[in-house]
Amino acid sequence: MSNKPLNINEKYSITDKISLENYYDPPLEIAKSIMLNSLDKYHILYIKKSPFICIATTDADGQPTISPKGDKPGFTEIIDNNTLIIPDRIGNNKLESLHNLVENPKIGLIFMVPGAKETLRISGTAQITTDKKLLKFGQIGGKTVKAGLIVHITKCYFHCGKAIIRSKLWNEESKISKGTLPSFGKIINEQAKLQESVKSSDDLVTHVYKNELY
Repeated sequence: MSNKPLNINEKYSITDKISLENYYDPPLEIAKSIMLNSLDKYHILYIKKSPFICIATTDADGQPTISPKGDKPGFTEIIDNNTLIIPDRIGNNKLESLHNLVENPKIGLIFMVPGAKETLRISGTAQITTDKKLLKFGQIGGKTVKAGLIVHITKCYFHCGKAIIRSKLWNEESKISKGTLPSFGKIINEQAKLQESVKSSDDLVTHVYKNELY
């Protein structure tokens, strides 16, 4: 990694849609034809098998954030072909995605299934609900989720598996061995400039992961 400032030649910047579309080949017709405006049986099956979602939102100024959500496979409730409810499990309470949705209801989702090469992309709008009746499906160990996202789907489609194949994401040899990356406790200690020992921070992380998932 270089510490020198990046020298960007604006001559090579693409700044408008016409230039962008002229630079690339036209999209495949089959890729456009599978972009649907409601869920079909294949989308529904995939969602029921998915334990992991990435949620993209932006605030009123267009500042984006992406948040991972994970739980048992099928943790997203399918209400109908255009409506989902995603439980908002206990987290760090920074509420970045929720703040964004209050300002701008547009949302993008990527569903993933371990072992599957393809991903499912969904976009639409979302609203935050605290209705315990609607959130009852997400109850675990007698605990009801505090809130949930009602997603109103406007577009959904499968994304081909090239990215997963190139990354070898699900391959056994892609898993890193313990110690390859520093512990989360060590990272927190340095970034937050804590006075505690790394072991103390690691113990706290272990406790949270074990006892505060729900």
